[in-house]
Amino acid sequence: MKKLGDAELEIMLAVWAAGEPVQSGYVQDKLRGSRNWTLPAILTSLGRLVEKGYLACEKQGRGNLYRPLISEGEYKTAEGRGILDRLYGGSFTGMVASLCDGRAIGEDELKELRQYLDALEGK
Repeated sequence: MKKLGDAELEIMLAVWAAGEPVQSGYVQDKLRGSRNWTLPAILTSLGRLVEKGYLACEKQGRGNLYRPLISEGEYKTAEGRGILDRLYGGSFTGMVASLCDGRAIGEDELKELRQYLDALEGK
């Protein structure tokens, strides 16, 4: 799976949030205010996402409908695994230790993680 750039991820998040195929105008409306997106820039990015295999493009009238070929969950799983492997040698404990040592996560996040792990063990 090819990695998404920040702008591409922003577009994919808008498409995933829609829950149905969308037109470029929908994406432009959703991203209004986050960047200075022009319609040609959005169309270029949508085309790249089609080329990368993230979106399917279907002609509808004078426009196109875009639908995701990869779910948000699939992308997050692959990207999370990639970060874990690249930065921490695949060690989840190493990642959490690094975040704790750097004070990037606090007690609330650790409690949330404990609750999640406890719930997994209870299954």
